[in-house]
Amino acid sequence: MSTTTIVSAPGKVLAAGGYLVLDQQYPGVVISTSSRFYTVIQASSGSANQIVVRSPQFHQAEWRYTVTYNAGGIQVNPQEDSIGGKNKFVHLALQHTLNLVSEIHSVAQVQERLLHGLDIAAVGDNDFYSQRAQLESLGLPRTTRSLSQITPFCHNGVKLTDVHKTGMGSSAALITSLVSALLLHFAAITEADFANLEGDGRRLAHNAAQFVHCFAQGKVGSGFDVSSAVFGSQIYRRFGPAVLEPLMKGEFATGTLKSVLNSSAWDYSFRPIQLPPLTRLVLADVEAGSDTPSLVGKVLKWRGHEDSCETAKDLWTQIDESNQSLARQLDALCQSYVQNKDVYEQTIRQLTSLPAQEWESISKAFYDLHQTTQRIRNLMRRMGDLAGVEIEPEQQTHLLDQSIEQAGVVGGGVPGAGGYDAIWLLICSPPNLPDEQQPLRRVESVWSTFNESNVTPLLAQESVAKGARVVQLGRNTRAQGSNSTAMIHSNRCPYPSVRAAH
Repeated sequence: MSTTTIVSAPGKVLAAGGYLVLDQQYPGVVISTSSRFYTVIQASSGSANQIVVRSPQFHQAEWRYTVTYNAGGIQVNPQEDSIGGKNKFVHLALQHTLNLVSEIHSVAQVQERLLHGLDIAAVGDNDFYSQRAQLESLGLPRTTRSLSQITPFCHNGVKLTDVHKTGMGSSAALITSLVSALLLHFAAITEADFANLEGDGRRLAHNAAQFVHCFAQGKVGSGFDVSSAVFGSQIYRRFGPAVLEPLMKGEFATGTLKSVLNSSAWDYSFRPIQLPPLTRLVLADVEAGSDTPSLVGKVLKWRGHEDSCETAKDLWTQIDESNQSLARQLDALCQSYVQNKDVYEQTIRQLTSLPAQEWESISKAFYDLHQTTQRIRNLMRRMGDLAGVEIEPEQQTHLLDQSIEQAGVVGGGVPGAGGYDAIWLLICSPPNLPDEQQPLRRVESVWSTFNESNVTPLLAQESVAKGARVVQLGRNTRAQGSNSTAMIHSNRCPYPSVRAAH
């Protein structure tokens, strides 16, 4: 067994399919991001059956557990003196993944591999957390250039419970990286099988992460965030919640975890996609949060009400048609690039200097993509008006309109369930473009002068990796031995390859 296991998993942006993705009838368009969560697992030099989990980006973020064994299986018991208090997500990930390992192998094998305990570090790229305070303390403007000057995995200066998240799926990325790393470290799945998008090992890691994430949240969600963390950018159709019913009820008789998580009843589907070449995903953290469960509850209540259910059905059909049109257009543009890269790049360069409303005579395909994103926004706003929910609040509409008016911007929207806390854009990004001509600079100029809310860009782009991945150690990093965890605890990336594994 390797002495060190590192797995990273990306964040997400639900670009199309908010609310609809909760229903298995409707797919969603999910983009995985270059910003990732990392789990580093090492054999400890401590006592047997002791597990220490640290998150060095926060104050008092250390959780200690003692593993015990009885007829009911493996118990992971939080130690009362853990300075981090309770961490439901980490605790449940350890509890259920170790039991899954014991069902695949044996309890004895888990005991053997915990002979000296485990040391686990979990860190997320800075984009998962608002960096406004960091920029202010450094006296830097809110730009991507400024963000690149902040130390990777920087300390957030607060407890984990007090951090302001940016809505990129930090809990799903954490659970995916932690569960996958545990399965690999304990040899419950092989690295080769995990590397295969269609491999049984990757699917088991996905199903296990979905369960742990749902169990920690106390409900079975759509699962798009975990799916994109495991498989990357995709068209996602959810699994039926019934597959998890025994586990959600707390039925953990020996063999149940393995049986449920390997069951053929998992009927989710995904089809890998990517954004068009020479374009860039741009995200913004907006200084005003939204209560997503409240928004979703109101929309679902409106959809189910007898006075509005027919209107809702018609509207959801229109939104779904537009969402699927968006996916087809992304595919077609990627294919267009493959067929003639020179013509495609020349087209992108022309579009970069013009607002999207003037694109039709240059590229019908990109113009239609712009129109589709605008149509989705209009339909989502209509749903919000009918349901009494601010899916795209007025100030977000103003921010998006001003951003999308800029030359070289394809389109955008409010991700996921919408609200006040984030926006996404797709912009043209041809190579070797003078800085003053870059659409990103124009957008950042709009954001820096927008007076209805504070807007901070994120560094994240679309991930070039396909979902979760093992981070390989080079010869130099192998030689570091036990120092590697210490390095990550000091908020420095432990391995050069980690920073390139996006």
